[in-house]
Amino acid sequence: MAKKKISRKDLLKKPDEFLTFSERAVIFARDHAKTLKAVGVVLAAAVLIYLALWGYFRYTNKKGLETYNLAYYALLKGKGAEPGKEERKQAEEYFRKVMEDYGLSKARRLATAELASIRFQEGKYKEAAALYREFLERVPEGSPYQAMGRLALAACQEAGGDVQGAVETLKMILSGPDDFFKEQAYLGLARAYRLSKQEDKAREILKKYVETFTDSPFLPMAKAYLEK
Repeated sequence: MAKKKISRKDLLKKPDEFLTFSERAVIFARDHAKTLKAVGVVLAAAVLIYLALWGYFRYTNKKGLETYNLAYYALLKGKGAEPGKEERKQAEEYFRKVMEDYGLSKARRLATAELASIRFQEGKYKEAAALYREFLERVPEGSPYQAMGRLALAACQEAGGDVQGAVETLKMILSGPDDFFKEQAYLGLARAYRLSKQEDKAREILKKYVETFTDSPFLPMAKAYLEK
């Protein structure tokens, strides 16, 4: 049976079946105007929030770095090899400002370590250790700063009389990659064992050190101790 031809009149009776995409979009927008308006408001608000946060973080990073640099230059103003009391005090104020006013900046982590170093120079080992722990909490796992921070923390613990704490901290460095900090950790651990009257453990650590770091500049010193 022949297919019935669709007349122009029939086409005009069913316009919805032949609407273009643009026409359908216009109708959809008309019928859902309130919903689309609400979605548009939400999207606009999200964009504004994103731009505001982006601008804030950019400003915070900029100001944090500027303040950190002021602290660093204050330390360089010392006349001797080490910054004097006044230079340290001025630098401390700037480092504190970075930590308190620009805590979300990238310079915040470095400011914490620098302030810890100042506390160590002043002989305030417990305060320095607390700051280094705070520094380590902000360091990503596997970062070179992690070993450096732990080495500094161990120095604070040893100087403050917590030799066992220093031992545990240095052991954490030994589980990392073979680098300069690991070399220092071996030597520091041997020293900590000697301070705690554990000569056998000190010699054991130095033997491992000699076997591992055959090109180390500290090798003669380690061998001389083992030959005693």
